[in-house]
Amino acid sequence: MLRNHTLPQLWLLSDARNDALLEQALRSLPEGTGFVYRHYHLAPEPRRARFAVLAGIAREQGHRVVLSGSAGEAREWGAHGLYGPARRIGPGNGRLRIATAHDARGIEAANAIGADAVTLSPVFPTRSHPDAPTLGPIRFRALAARAQMPVIALGGMTAQRARELDWPRWAAIDGLV
Repeated sequence: MLRNHTLPQLWLLSDARNDALLEQALRSLPEGTGFVYRHYHLAPEPRRARFAVLAGIAREQGHRVVLSGSAGEAREWGAHGLYGPARRIGPGNGRLRIATAHDARGIEAANAIGADAVTLSPVFPTRSHPDAPTLGPIRFRALAARAQMPVIALGGMTAQRARELDWPRWAAIDGLV
């Protein structure tokens, strides 16, 4: 259940690599884009301060702001939702919950907690994990068919690849900045 939130089609994920371009990207993306704040590379206080800046811009642009963190942090920081492994985001908490999955076990875990959406990755080769095995379109679709919620394609995604994959919901780290 989306708890009064519309699930965006397009998602931008933060990362140390795209940090310098995030303000510009958030201002240029279509209204209603989803923004997942990760920034695992920062210590707690700078991480929260950076979140405040980026979340403010995202909200001004009408974007959904999702935090990779705990339910308590999401509530305290004012995020619309949570992002992460199903075991961490857990069952219902009143916020949008996006589980992460890389295989059938991840999809089943997302189904078990009733996540609102799941990112399934990596669909294509990525700069963050250049030698990692990818799902490819056929395996991606087979796994996505097992999900009981909307699936967000992640991993090497760009607008061109989303069209080639013919998948409505997708996310990127590098492909949107």
